[in-house]
Amino acid sequence: MIIRYALFEGEIHRGREEEFRDFVRQRLVPLWTKFPGAEEVRVLDGMERDEGAPVYAMALAIRYPDMEAVNAALRSDVRFESREVTGELLKLFTGKVHHHVFSANEYPPALA
Repeated sequence: MIIRYALFEGEIHRGREEEFRDFVRQRLVPLWTKFPGAEEVRVLDGMERDEGAPVYAMALAIRYPDMEAVNAALRSDVRFESREVTGELLKLFTGKVHHHVFSANEYPPALA
C-alpha cells in the first residue's frame, strides 16, 4: 500500500484556526474523497510536538493500493480542482506545503 502525504509545515494565522479547519472539512475533504483510486483519506490536525521540532499545522494522508493509482489521482481533474481550492486555504496559513510518498507496512499490536 502507498500513502501520499501533504504536509502543511507552518502555522495557521492566529485566531483563524477554526475557519481553517472548517474550510478543510467543507471545501477540501469533499474533493479529496473523490480522488480516483483513493482507499482512505485522513486529515491530521497538529496538536503537540517535541521541543524544537518544526510546526505542522496539518497533514493530509491518502492511501492508495499502488503507485499506478497515485499517478492516476495526480492526473485527475478533481486533483487540479483541489489545488485551486487549496490556494484559497493558504490565505489562512503561513508556511509551505510539501508532499511525500511512503510505502506502508502494517503490523498488528502484540496482545498482552
